[in-house]
Amino acid sequence: MPDRSVSADAIVIGAGIAGASVAAGLSRTMQTVLVEMEAQPGYHTTGRSAAVFAPSYGPQSVRALTRASRSFFGAPPDGFTDNPLLTPREILMLAREDQLEALDRLIDTASSETRVERLVPEALRALQPLVRAGYAAAGMLDKDGQDIDVAALHQGFLRVFKARGGQLLNNAPVQALERIGNGWEIQTKIGTLTAPLVINAAGAWAEEIGQLAGAERIGLVPKQRTAMVVAEPEGFTRRDAPITIDVEEQFYLKPDAGRLLISPADETPTVPCDAQPEEIDVAICADRIMTAFDLDIRRIDNKWAGLRSFVSDKEPVIGYSKVAPGFFWMAGQGGYGIQSAPAAAELATALVQGTTLPAHILDQGLDPLCIKPDRMAYSA
Repeated sequence: MPDRSVSADAIVIGAGIAGASVAAGLSRTMQTVLVEMEAQPGYHTTGRSAAVFAPSYGPQSVRALTRASRSFFGAPPDGFTDNPLLTPREILMLAREDQLEALDRLIDTASSETRVERLVPEALRALQPLVRAGYAAAGMLDKDGQDIDVAALHQGFLRVFKARGGQLLNNAPVQALERIGNGWEIQTKIGTLTAPLVINAAGAWAEEIGQLAGAERIGLVPKQRTAMVVAEPEGFTRRDAPITIDVEEQFYLKPDAGRLLISPADETPTVPCDAQPEEIDVAICADRIMTAFDLDIRRIDNKWAGLRSFVSDKEPVIGYSKVAPGFFWMAGQGGYGIQSAPAAAELATALVQGTTLPAHILDQGLDPLCIKPDRMAYSA
């Protein structure tokens, strides 16, 4: 191991969107080091996102954090980015006849939180003309959806972090964590790090980092999701059409820079890894998309896979470990980590530092008990 030693007030493990955003928040008042196992931040899940701001999407805590993030997305701090973080992109949820009860439940939940409208088949096909005639019995339009510039958001947090004196260490996979006195000693590929606080934002690897630290298990399961890009059909001009999603999340389709981004919305449990698409999932995707849309997919332009990591209730895990002093969980964001990142980071920063929780987040209906690492035992 190289003879290198770094000390800080806080060490954040993982430089994806979760780690970069909380590191930016902590670096305002704390000397913070951000540790990344890859050669550059955002290589895994952050760099493979569908990039949608969907306030009606996800479990209750996620929706609250997403709504609380809206003001940041609309007006980020000066110098954060030169590009708009959001551009309009309505969200259309499709329901077959056998899915109408699921659609009605979604509308009941979403209508109190965002602007939604129930659509008959003719209206939804006017919005998304690719929907195959006779496929959908009804739909829901979420008028508050947006596209997110994920690269600008991620780089903005890293820019703030570095401007505040934060130190980013790439190519530094964590090999061991040990509690020594009132702090932590972390062995990495490039040297030893020490700090009183460790923030575990390691994405799909967060459970493994927790076990290295002797923390409780949170039951984190990485799940692989496949995505691919195909050509638009000849004559298709509705590049502003909504992202169109099955109400039970069996597929989605999104116009993307002159092509179509599609996915079977799979969630296959796996181990932490550099995810790669499986041919069976590619085939399932093509079949589902051609069943729901008037498309004939003959060629895949590009395909990839990413990992979305969940605990059993699919809510994020944000808070201090009960068994490992000074060890903080920032994990389990699932597929919602981008859209909820600003508020989640603000909340995590307050919890790490023991300050008052932000009122604008609590006002959105967030229950802090629903994100506690020990909530499974609490609920029991």
